[in-house]
This record gives sequence, structure tokens and C-alpha cells, in this order.
Amino acid sequence: MIKPFKKLLFPRSLRYQLLTRTLFILAFILLVIGLVQYWVMKGFLYQNEAETLNAKLMSLPRDIALNTDSGYFNRKPDIHTDDNQPTENHFFFLQDMSLALVDKDGNYTDLLGSTSMKAPKLSKNEYKSISEDFSKHQKVPYQIVKNSKGVEQLIVFKPTGGGKPDEILKQSPSFLQLGTNTASLQNILLRQLLTFIILSVVALAAGLMIYLRVLKKTLVPLSKIVSAVKKTNAGNLADRLPEGQGQEEIDHLSRSFNAMLERLEKSFEDERETKEQMRRFIADASHELRTPLTSINGFVEVLLRGAANRPEQLYKALNSMHGETKRIIKLVEDLLFLTKLDQAPALQLSETNLSSLLKEMEPQLSVLAGNRTIQFELLEPMVGLYETNKIKQVILNLFNNAVQHTDSNTGEIKISLSKMEQKAVLSIQDNGPGIGKESLPHIFDRFYRADASRTRLYGGAGLGLAITKSIVEAHKGKIEVDSQLGKGATFRVYLPLG
Repeated sequence: MIKPFKKLLFPRSLRYQLLTRTLFILAFILLVIGLVQYWVMKGFLYQNEAETLNAKLMSLPRDIALNTDSGYFNRKPDIHTDDNQPTENHFFFLQDMSLALVDKDGNYTDLLGSTSMKAPKLSKNEYKSISEDFSKHQKVPYQIVKNSKGVEQLIVFKPTGGGKPDEILKQSPSFLQLGTNTASLQNILLRQLLTFIILSVVALAAGLMIYLRVLKKTLVPLSKIVSAVKKTNAGNLADRLPEGQGQEEIDHLSRSFNAMLERLEKSFEDERETKEQMRRFIADASHELRTPLTSINGFVEVLLRGAANRPEQLYKALNSMHGETKRIIKLVEDLLFLTKLDQAPALQLSETNLSSLLKEMEPQLSVLAGNRTIQFELLEPMVGLYETNKIKQVILNLFNNAVQHTDSNTGEIKISLSKMEQKAVLSIQDNGPGIGKESLPHIFDRFYRADASRTRLYGGAGLGLAITKSIVEAHKGKIEVDSQLGKGATFRVYLPLG
């Protein structure tokens, strides 16, 4: 019994929530309008009736205060004589009314007696206050009181005699009290109120029928969003909702939903890319480790077959195993280093002059270059906050890359340092075979080798450029490569200054 009632008052459907709340608001507004109309109409009717009673008081004789015997006020209706002239009767028109005379001392006299309603009687203080206020009111003052029999009456007052109110009170300080039953006025008010209630109910019913149709049509865009959300899954994240449906809130919701789909799509794409990179990384790392391990395993088998007893084969096998072991150690160290860089390590920054750093490394670079020609172009001092050892590793990695892919005798390597928009630009250019367009987007990928376009003179795991990129990005910089087949390659590193 409670649940249906609760469901009616607190519906969960947005459509019916809007409907019920709108109806409650309309009903409240109509109730307020009805009450205001009732009080305004009541005041108007009572004031109008007071004006009517006041006009009847004006038509009473001025000397009425001197004729207070009951016979004067209890006459029967006019009786016509033989000469067709009616006898005098001034109060027949006061039937169903009450009339009383109040003297200067507040003494009360019911003038109509048993011929009409009994006049209500106020206290002497109230009568005294009324007599003092005659000259203050612009509108006809009235009161709503009940007589001794419980009949509610509207009563008005008028000084006896003629002239202005102040002069009247001096001549005859008494006043008349005329009243009428308010039942007829109450009936009019109730009929007006009943009519308003009926019209309000009809208006609410008609509004309910119209509003249901309008509301259903208004919520169509929201229903479309609900249907689209139900259909959304990992396979259709590229679908988008229309953002111009003519409703600001719905359009904002559509834009937010589309933005969420875009983020989800990007997240799924990044996840797929990460998984693919991880798969390639594991495969490449396994391949890089398998080659030296296979070589070491082969040499161990040779030694087990008796080569250990022949010194020349023993030293040859041990030297080869030592080389492969160093290669494995270097690979593992590079992988560990990349892992640390991926975890956004805190760099030990210090003020470093890149020009001075390159000059300090010149002897070391010359040894690595061998017979290759090295050219330096260091235009001006470049000072910034860097971790010196890691910047050295960047320079060595790029220089070694140029050495590996240039001829040992005719190779030329150019190292330049310049400034562009508050950034230091370190450029290392070689005259090697260059890099093909299809390889450029992947040149910084881990374990990537552009074997088809560049010839390696020395073995490598393909991690040097990946490490270089990670170090540069850790310093809030970036690295680019520009190359054409047969014309060499140029690596540019952009590092922030200051």
C-alpha cells in the first residue's frame, strides 16, 4: 500500500518526475491565485455592500434619533387610503436588516425590534472609538460581527442629524448602526471559488494531456543518448552522437559523451599499442639474448668435447664467450636504464655549458672516430640546467651511431651547436648511406634496425637511439632526424636554455 503511493509521489522516471513536479507547481500557483482572488473578491463585495448600506442610512430621516419608540419603526407596509395616498412608512425597505441607535454614552437601542434581525451589540469602548473616527475615513468603514443569535452581519455607522461629521456630532452625538446578513455575500464568494476550482481542475487535466505529448517529444534526444549508451562497446567507440539537437543541455551532454568516447577510444588504442610494443619488445629482447647465449652454449659444447686440452682453442673459445657475455651485460644494462627512464627519474640538474662540454669531449670523440673527419661548429656558449653525464651519453650515442654508419676512411661527421628560440640545438650530421622514408618514423623504437638502408660495421641491440630519446625527453627537450638515402643523416637535439 505504501510502495505505490511512494512511487506516485517520488517516481524514478525523469519524464514523470518532470510531470509531477510541474503539476505540483501549477497546482500551488493556482491555489495561491485562488486564495488571492477570494480575499480580493471578498474585500470588494464587502466594501460594495458597505457603500450600499451607507446609502440607505443616508435616506433615513435626520430626526430619527428623536423617534425611538418602537411603534415608529415597527409599522406595517404602506396602506393606501381612499384618496389613494399611502400612509408614511420610511423603514419598510429595511427588512432583513438590523438597525440600532447608539447615544453619546455608548448606550445601545435596537430600533427594528422583532420585525427584522437582531442588531449586534458592541462594547461601549468600541462605540466610543467608532464615534471618534467618523471624520478620519475616506471609504465607508465597516465591521463583520455576530449578533446574540450567532448571525454574522456586516455593519456600518452614520451620525444622526445633517451636515459635516464634526458638526453632526456637536448637534447630536449619537449615531446609527445598520447591518445586513453576510450569508448572501458568502454564497457569492463560494460560487466564485467553486467556479475557479472547476476551471483549475479542467485546466490541469487539459495541461496534463498536452504536457505529456510535449514532454515525450522534448525527451526524444535524451532517449537517443540512452539508446546510444546501451549500444556502446569496445567495438564501436568510433561512433559519435550528433551534438546539434536543438537543446543546450542535451547538446552539452552529447559533447561530454563524445569526449568520453574519444578518451576511451584513445585509451584502448594506447593499450593495444602498448601491448603490441611489449610483444615486440619481448620478442626482440629474446632474439637479442638468444644469439649470444646460443654462441656461449656452442663454445661450452666445444670445450666439453676436449678443446679445453688444446690451449689455442681454449683461449679462442674463452675470448668469444667473454665478448658475448659483455654483449649480454650491455644489453641488460641498457634495458635497466630504459626502465628507469620510463619511470620519470629525478634528474640531478646542474648548470652546464654545452659548448664547454663538447670541447672537453673532443679528444674522446676523436679516438672513437678513427680516420674519419670531425668538424666542430660551436657558435656561442650555451648554458642550461642539465644532468651532465646523461647529456654526455646522448652525444656519445649519436656520435657512435654516425661512426657505425660511415666509412672508416672517407667518413665525415659534423657536430654543431646553435640557438633557436631559447633552445639549444645540437646537430650531428654524417655522410653515410642515409635512412629510408619508411624507416624514419621507427628509428627511435627499441630494437629497431634499419638494416635495409644502413650497414652496421659493429653489432648492436638497437637501443642506443631509444635511450637517447628518453634522456632528451627527460630534460623537456625533443630529438628529430632528417635523412635521405645516399646523402647521410642529421640528428638534431633541442634542449631548453636557462
